Amino acid sequence: MSNNRVTRRQFLNYTLTGVGGFMAAGMLMPMVRFAIDPVLQTKAEGDFILTSQKVADITEEPISVNFTFEQVDAWYKSDVTEAAWVYKSGDQIVALSPVCKHLGCTVNWAGDSEHPEQFFCPCHLGRYEKNGQNVAGTPPLGPLDQYEVAEKDGFLMIGKKVPNTFS
Repeated sequence: MSNNRVTRRQFLNYTLTGVGGFMAAGMLMPMVRFAIDPVLQTKAEGDFILTSQKVADITEEPISVNFTFEQVDAWYKSDVTEAAWVYKSGDQIVALSPVCKHLGCTVNWAGDSEHPEQFFCPCHLGRYEKNGQNVAGTPPLGPLDQYEVAEKDGFLMIGKKVPNTFS
């Protein structure tokens, strides 16, 4: 036997310190993970979504183009389908959000017989010009959002929403 004997008091002190440290680590690790997790996540912002719309088929008349992407909400993954009004303005492709800036209703192209060359919101009779600019005197307070667009193998790709530039 050695002369360095551990007393009961020291043994209890070491045991309680070890158990207390283990419990503190168990409580702190989720908090540290919660704080650091957003930094470790990869961001998918700016990714373009391939649509089935051929760029060659796009004309100066706005058409509705649907696109689907995977949305992750915590542990739940779902496929979300959205739409965009797409047309050509000169040699540039323009994609506008169909969501009205007044109350979030869906706008339609030529939906009003009195104004056939405008987007029309049936909820509160809101109107937008072809470029997405809101018509003065109607409920919308701002222009329709615009999507970034790109082309891949002759097909249209739609990116994230950006503020409208009135192209």
